[in-house]
Amino acid sequence: MTMLLASDTLLYVFVKDSTDNDLSFSQKMAQADIDEGLYSRQLYVIDHDAMRRMGKADVLIAGMRGLGVEIAKNVILAGVRSVTIQDDGVVEWRDLSSQFYLKEADLGQNRALCSEKQLSSLNVYVRVSAWTKKLDEDFLSKFQVVVLTNSPLEEQLRVGAFCHSNNIKFIVADTRGLCGQLFCDFGESFEVRDTNGETPVSAMIGHISKDNPGIVTCTDEESHEFTDGMFVNFSGIQGMTELNSYGPIEIKVRDIYSFSICNTSNFSEYVKGGVATEVKQTEILSFKPLNVALDEAIRDPELVEMTDYGKIQRNLSLHLAFQALHRFTQKYSRVPHPRSQADAEVLVTITKELCTDAKFDELDEDAVRQLSLVASGDLAPVNAFIGGLAAQEVVKACSGKFTPLRQWLYFDALECLPQENDEVLSEDACAPVSYNRYDGQIAVFGSAFQDKLKKQSYFLVGAGAIGCELLKNFALIGLGAGEGGNITVTDMDSIERSNLNRQFLFHSKDIGRLKSEVAAESVKEMNPYMNITAHQNRVCPETEEVYTHSFYSNLDGVAAALDNVDARVYLDQCCVRNKKSMLEGGTLGSKGHTLVVVPHLTESYGPSTSGGQKAIPICTLKNFPHRIEHTLQWARDQFEGLFKQAAENVNNFLSDPTFVDRTVARGDVEAVEILEGVYRSLGEEWPQNWADSVSWARRQWETLYNNPIKQLLHCFPPDQVTSSGLPFWMGAKRCPHPLTFDTNDTTHMDFIVAAGNLYGQIYGITGSRNRADIQSILQGVKVPEFTLKSSVKIAVTDQELKEENEERKEEDKVKLEILKEKLSKLKLKDQSFRMQPQEFEKDDDSNFHMDYIVAASNLRAENYDIPTADRHKSKLIAGRIIPAIATTTAAIAGLMCLELYKLVQGHQKITSYRNAYINLATQYFVLSQPCVAPTFTVSDEATLQTQNNKMYWLYFILVFYCPMKQKKNSFSPTHFNTEKIFCHFVTFSHLES
Repeated sequence: MTMLLASDTLLYVFVKDSTDNDLSFSQKMAQADIDEGLYSRQLYVIDHDAMRRMGKADVLIAGMRGLGVEIAKNVILAGVRSVTIQDDGVVEWRDLSSQFYLKEADLGQNRALCSEKQLSSLNVYVRVSAWTKKLDEDFLSKFQVVVLTNSPLEEQLRVGAFCHSNNIKFIVADTRGLCGQLFCDFGESFEVRDTNGETPVSAMIGHISKDNPGIVTCTDEESHEFTDGMFVNFSGIQGMTELNSYGPIEIKVRDIYSFSICNTSNFSEYVKGGVATEVKQTEILSFKPLNVALDEAIRDPELVEMTDYGKIQRNLSLHLAFQALHRFTQKYSRVPHPRSQADAEVLVTITKELCTDAKFDELDEDAVRQLSLVASGDLAPVNAFIGGLAAQEVVKACSGKFTPLRQWLYFDALECLPQENDEVLSEDACAPVSYNRYDGQIAVFGSAFQDKLKKQSYFLVGAGAIGCELLKNFALIGLGAGEGGNITVTDMDSIERSNLNRQFLFHSKDIGRLKSEVAAESVKEMNPYMNITAHQNRVCPETEEVYTHSFYSNLDGVAAALDNVDARVYLDQCCVRNKKSMLEGGTLGSKGHTLVVVPHLTESYGPSTSGGQKAIPICTLKNFPHRIEHTLQWARDQFEGLFKQAAENVNNFLSDPTFVDRTVARGDVEAVEILEGVYRSLGEEWPQNWADSVSWARRQWETLYNNPIKQLLHCFPPDQVTSSGLPFWMGAKRCPHPLTFDTNDTTHMDFIVAAGNLYGQIYGITGSRNRADIQSILQGVKVPEFTLKSSVKIAVTDQELKEENEERKEEDKVKLEILKEKLSKLKLKDQSFRMQPQEFEKDDDSNFHMDYIVAASNLRAENYDIPTADRHKSKLIAGRIIPAIATTTAAIAGLMCLELYKLVQGHQKITSYRNAYINLATQYFVLSQPCVAPTFTVSDEATLQTQNNKMYWLYFILVFYCPMKQKKNSFSPTHFNTEKIFCHFVTFSHLES
């Protein structure tokens, strides 16, 4: 296999000279294009077309301090063609506060050159180079996107004017202590191909009226998700077929089940069927150049994006204050000294002058003073947040995907500063310390706080994408990096190639190693003083003997970087039980959230209120699918049943003498199904060679895509009507048709190749991808003739299925006795024989797993005239993949660590804490105050008897929360958060009443 890298793109081509025909069609398409193995999770955020456009973009990032390297890291991981990093300055001690690729040995050397090697290792498809000279126009003209970080205003204006006039996308990013600034100018005419990145909305049609306008009514099974102004295409409509080829039609929503479209009065009568699918519309946006936007932001507040709606006026004040900072720096050749009240008053005076010129009379003077006091600081969490946002804007500029920032964004976390009752910080406390890597942070919080950070003991659960970003921030801020401090990180997973696109602490050489170990090693390189311990345990009831009350008692806090709700709920319970604060964050593509839990102050994560994915009714899966999600779930169920559960059942039967009795105890219906499968697997369906496996796959094809469909149509013919006189096949019930096997049909052969190989694997038989040989075998396969059965009843609802199973009880009992006798007489020649169950693995393209899922699902979709799904979409749905991109992960980890600052200081005012929800695709930010921890009254004289009657519920909860599984632990009331207990107590009380 040869990999060819094109010089002008991130794409690659696999060459397999003589064996191309051995690959499934979906594999060929994947391999001839983008490296889906690396970019798999990001491709569900940024589609293939957008990735191709990014692969043609050359990006310049100027300034390699903490903010610049954060942006560069995220952009390189995203996969542009090239990134050039520019900096003409040298490494200083304060740079180590936030620049994770600089070391003490680099002091005095050029920042860009010192960062180049490590940034280059992040992505083999991105060319990374360093530039140490000034930015001139000849150099700037080589790029499609230019990013300036921590640059003087004069340079911003000069470069911005050149970029605007030459159609180069221009971004300015800046951080000053606890404050940040972002600006975008994408030119006079910028095309956005997809404004939000959401999957196009679709709905099944129940009826369309002949009217002006025509009214489309959706099926009763589900409400639509359309909004006014959307455009939709129609497909699969019977009767009013004119709409199928009409093209995108603008809609107007009437209610959650209907919407209006164009004039349909001259169209044919609607009969049945059809799907309406959203068509994404492009938008053309116009941006103002920096010199214009700088002045107009005050007059047109819509140019300034909100990040915290509790600070609306502060954003405009910061807009002027950042300009004032540039004037201050130009006049005094320095930034304001840390905590200098004199410098703060000077900055306020300069800002007031700007207010006069801008005719702005709502200046937040306190915010300006606070900015001055922290402006010399350089904080990793702020750089992570602004860097994540800025990198996402680079992605938008390169790809045309998502809505860009228009045009200013200001962010501050000034609530992180010490609260009113805390010790007031002085200039001396925040002054630079000789040879101190934390100078950028000391300038904001003082040296005493730095000492406190070093002594912290924290427990990080999860070393995936967010975990890597948190560990990077922990290393930079010095969390647990002193005497008595420690970070314990646990993650039971090993590194896979798909992780490398966003979990930047890992590299190709680490694939197969444990995440927690590699992550710990990586952050030790960033900060050699880190005290970090790596575990490989799941945090769950089974490990409570490891993570005991004593373990939690020695912690200062917990950070959750988990990928599922159940794990979060359990960890939250542990924190409540042990009265420990918890930082929690998660991402879903461009969306992300953070939650801070402070004992006795804020609401905890709490029990899961979500049931996860909505279960698909069994009858829908068996006989009445109408969405590709249904056929993919059906295919996944087929995979599990045929290639995993059947083999596991056989192995249990062969090794456990009690297996049959235990199976019978599960109920007659299930027992018959399981034991029949065991008997067939060890009898008539046991393949002796590769040809037998292919024969089985061919017969299986018939039993899935032909015979049952014929039987279904025999029971419910296409013209079947209900007792109400309505067509049976209407709405969500799509009338199917049987398929006829054809060796010239690619999907048919994809199924045979995958199914045959998988069936062979569970019996230890070596298969083949050679389609010519497989077709030769197929010529000799005899497919049993199928006979329709009039006695067969097919359940239409799950309730009918349940009733049908009840009616079969006596019949199943007889079957069960016969099966038990047959199995008792089975004799194997090789008593050591065991089958090899297949554990579904979506990311290995060589194991036939996704080949089977894609083919099996699309064939069933063809049965029911459901639009098929390519391998990429099928993997997302069947593999239950969580879309992810490094930009969102970095931003969320930054916000979490800002809350960490507050926790370490011991803030007790809930107004200083923030929970966050962000969507980088649409620049949507909600930073809100957490909910107050609930309180309860227990109890007054009048209700005492009632409460006594319910005390057994309280006893139940105490037992539930008590870590009794730790055999050596004795019960202690100090293990419990009484607020949490009584919250559940009230819940159970309601249940009882």
